[in-house]
Amino acid sequence: MAANSLIDMVGATLGETASDLPLYKRLKAAIETAIRSNTVKAGAVLPGERVIAERLSLSRVTVRKALALLEEEGLLNRRHGFKTEVGSRVEKSLSTLTSFSEDIRARGQTPGCIWLSKHISRASPTEMMALGIAGNANVVRMRRVRTADGVPIAVEMSAVPVRFLPSPDMVDNSLYEALETRGFLPQRAIQRMRSRAASAEDASQLHCEPGAPLLMTERRCFLADGQIVEYCETRYKGDVYDFVFELQR
Repeated sequence: MAANSLIDMVGATLGETASDLPLYKRLKAAIETAIRSNTVKAGAVLPGERVIAERLSLSRVTVRKALALLEEEGLLNRRHGFKTEVGSRVEKSLSTLTSFSEDIRARGQTPGCIWLSKHISRASPTEMMALGIAGNANVVRMRRVRTADGVPIAVEMSAVPVRFLPSPDMVDNSLYEALETRGFLPQRAIQRMRSRAASAEDASQLHCEPGAPLLMTERRCFLADGQIVEYCETRYKGDVYDFVFELQR
């Protein structure tokens, strides 16, 4: 979307927001609407503060405060001088079992991956425990960087017993699509989550600084009959991924 069109859209939305809100929060809500509706794609460059302020007849202080809030929520990145880019933040519900590809497509983006390795090997002690398999069992082990519209946002390691997936070549971009083709689509999962700092290797793969916050999940996926079909460890960039919980009393 061209800068002028974006400002026009934000201006129209700004006039529809609740007038009892402070002006900078109304501007923040208008820009957020454009981002979350995917009218403005991840990586798009926003006009500068001065341009936005002049076109919408706002003060630069108002514009700056609105952009700062959006940056705090991970919707904008302001890391290259004064250039402001739309972030690639993704929301993932923890109440439903979905694949990475499904999550990214639901946001209107294109999922992809950069393969680091995929091969058959003996299960590690961690994989043996997680998958409930014997020490001499083989697994298909896959490591890859997961991307949204080409932007790296997670590093994923998956292990699947070979009885469910005989060859790593069966997986293109989506492991779940490959498992569904063979009749082994996971039906439920148990997942643990914790934080960790990005290692030098993580930083290189995710294009972030060493020590940057990551969200790390460990997930065991089950078939309807209780067999464990996958063990997965994923490290998400903390500034682009939101996990959403629905709680009920």
